[in-house]
Amino acid sequence: MSTVRRTLLLAILVAAAGGLAFATGAAVVDGPADTFAEERLAVQPVDGPNGAYAYLDDDDEIVVDVSGSNPKLPSDFEGVNPGTLASADGVFTITYTADEYARVWIEHPEENVTFVADGESIEGEANNVTLGPDETVAIGLEVDARGAVAGTQLGGDDFDIRAQVADPESVDSASTADEGDGDGGDGPVTTVRRPAPASRAFEGRSLSPGGVVTFDAGAMDIVSGVVTLDRVRIDAADGGDVDFETVGRPEPFASAGPLNDSRGAAPVGYFEFDHSFAGDEVSRVRFSVSVDRDYLNETGGDPDDLSLYRRAASEPDGWERLETERVDPAVRRLLDLPEDRVHVTASTDEFSVFAVATERPRIRATDASLDREAVDPGASTVVRATVANEGGSDGASDVTLTAAGEPVATQRVELGPDETASLAFEATFDEPGTYDIAVGGVSAGTLAVGDPAGDGDADDTASVEGGTDDGGTAAPDGDASDPPTEEPSGIGPSNLVGLAVFLAIVLASVALVRRMPRS
Repeated sequence: MSTVRRTLLLAILVAAAGGLAFATGAAVVDGPADTFAEERLAVQPVDGPNGAYAYLDDDDEIVVDVSGSNPKLPSDFEGVNPGTLASADGVFTITYTADEYARVWIEHPEENVTFVADGESIEGEANNVTLGPDETVAIGLEVDARGAVAGTQLGGDDFDIRAQVADPESVDSASTADEGDGDGGDGPVTTVRRPAPASRAFEGRSLSPGGVVTFDAGAMDIVSGVVTLDRVRIDAADGGDVDFETVGRPEPFASAGPLNDSRGAAPVGYFEFDHSFAGDEVSRVRFSVSVDRDYLNETGGDPDDLSLYRRAASEPDGWERLETERVDPAVRRLLDLPEDRVHVTASTDEFSVFAVATERPRIRATDASLDREAVDPGASTVVRATVANEGGSDGASDVTLTAAGEPVATQRVELGPDETASLAFEATFDEPGTYDIAVGGVSAGTLAVGDPAGDGDADDTASVEGGTDDGGTAAPDGDASDPPTEEPSGIGPSNLVGLAVFLAIVLASVALVRRMPRS
């Protein structure tokens, strides 16, 4: 749930001298309320002195009005005193009625008015308060009228109450036993048996249709205490009874094989979910898993990149990455979860073998090219490449330019998932020859330095020094010991005969052209 609720007027009038200042006090009451977010949040004026500054309008929407237009205030009320910093400890309350946890905060543009909870600002997501099931927070006001003159209106704009689920995991009061059949009450009865450190057997009896029940897995081993399955939540669509088992192990299960993710995720453990209920009896299962922080550091994993995968033959890699969420720190404190572990949750409506993994960067060159394919010795060329991070987490990598397999230059890139970067290397080669150029193992082509064939124009093609001191060209087979072939100089009789024939052909062609009729 992520909710934005735009409420009505926030109006605070600065009165003339002698106006009323805020009183103090707060209380939570039953009765009419401004409800939203599928009725998970309820907003009410406080039943106390400061509750008069807020009321529900005809549409049952909350209004905060510290001015003479407020029907709950005395007719002679004129506003807050100018030149003062006034405060009210409780004006209205926000109650969270669902069975999860939510972060709640307020946003509005007025700088002279601050919404507070227990004297601390509740404005902006960074200043949110976390509410548990049926928990209420009293919201007060601070009004800075210093420097304001009588008749000034502070506010006059709407304000937003925002809420976001802090931990999607349900918290219910169903009993959980290590052995036996539970306490036999009127509500759902859950039983968790622990035949071994790495296995659990779960039973749920008399579940309500559409109800939710959470089983405490008691830190079932996936990897000997450092990776554990902590809780399993069942959304029972039809109610009734459910039975299922889980088994954890650090190695892959033979029925599923190892996690093979093309984005480079590294598995840290596996667990199997074996159930007897039909698919329509349970609409969803949520797993809560935790991993020791030191273990992640030792294995090169990032706490922010912990994920759960499900074996799915229909997926291209054979595994589906589940939408995994880290438990909010405020919720972790409320639930008294260990601080030295990273806690994550993930939901699924299909059941098989699951893998706990850490996303890893997978940075590689995807293409490379040469600006020029031939240069003179000592001249430079530019090699260009595209580098992509095809992994699931941020990362950095050194990308190396090689010539004939030897490293020439290196550049470091930092990329987020699915990001790309364009690189350019400028390289100079003093020795003539041909070089296979590559970036990160991806071929950019072959670069000719000089003119190994000896048949190029010196102005356009680099010349290559041969194996002799007189600059001759090496033989085609590469044997530099063969002496260069001497070409005769001057024009001999045979050359003159050829030249005469060539001139005769040219003159005849010119004559024919001139005699052709013109159109």
